[in-house]
Amino acid sequence: MGIETMWMYIKSFEFDPPASILTQELAIKLLVGQKPDYKVVNETKSLLEKVLDIYEERLKNSSFLASNNFTLADLFHLPNIQYLMGTPAKRLFENRPNVNRWVTAITAILTWKKTCDVKAWYSKKMNGY
Repeated sequence: MGIETMWMYIKSFEFDPPASILTQELAIKLLVGQKPDYKVVNETKSLLEKVLDIYEERLKNSSFLASNNFTLADLFHLPNIQYLMGTPAKRLFENRPNVNRWVTAITAILTWKKTCDVKAWYSKKMNGY
């Protein structure tokens, strides 16, 4: 649990700040009809690259961040990763083989796929009420 907690802190204080900014600039702004600020994107990209370099090293020896099993430490990364994989920032993940393997594994988890299936979610909700 200690290792899992450590990775949740790393996610919160190192991964999330740049990932959230990139998500806002490259995904959310486009969804609401605004243009990304590419100066912010370029400055922030290098911050996320440094974090992903650390993840790349960790994932050489582990299937997931905290262990060889999927944990909350991995789950907590999914929302930003899901958005970023639909943007040019996906290269930051794909250019690191171990990070890419990890992202592929965590985004393929059935419950996450169901969570992201907006049509199914709204369909069930609308039919249930």
